[in-house]
Amino acid sequence: MLFLSMFVFILVFRYIPHPPNFTPVLALTLYTSIYFGLRSSPFVILAFALSDYFLGFHQLLIFTWGSLAIISVISMFGKSFLSRLALIFLSSIIFFMCSNFGVWIFSEFYTKDLEGLLQCYVLAIPFFTNTIISTIVFGMLFEIVIMSKNKVTSLLYK
Repeated sequence: MLFLSMFVFILVFRYIPHPPNFTPVLALTLYTSIYFGLRSSPFVILAFALSDYFLGFHQLLIFTWGSLAIISVISMFGKSFLSRLALIFLSSIIFFMCSNFGVWIFSEFYTKDLEGLLQCYVLAIPFFTNTIISTIVFGMLFEIVIMSKNKVTSLLYK
């Protein structure tokens, strides 16, 4: 039920109006993979594929979906609260680096040299702020849900 809820949450939240890059996407990807393992990763990508089908496909999909795949893989290091907190920040950085690299490659706004790449990253910092804040907020919400579920489960099996 929890997995289905997370899957539906991805689909629904992408259609709800929200500030740029303030979404539960990275936290959901991270915590779904932490809680259910890497076998859940294709379903997370499927949720994005379904919503992108209706929102519209774009050139950056390989970079956004690719960053989600990387985040799923690094989730295996989320064994403790502190490691999951570090992964929240790392997930935000991975998404920022991958997605803006794609913007730099496909955009005509930036020169195709190191200066253009750096300009692309610098101009994206306001979006990065929203990404970090939303990933922390939603990550902590999922942390609370997982911790409360684990406490209930441990009480039931005592």
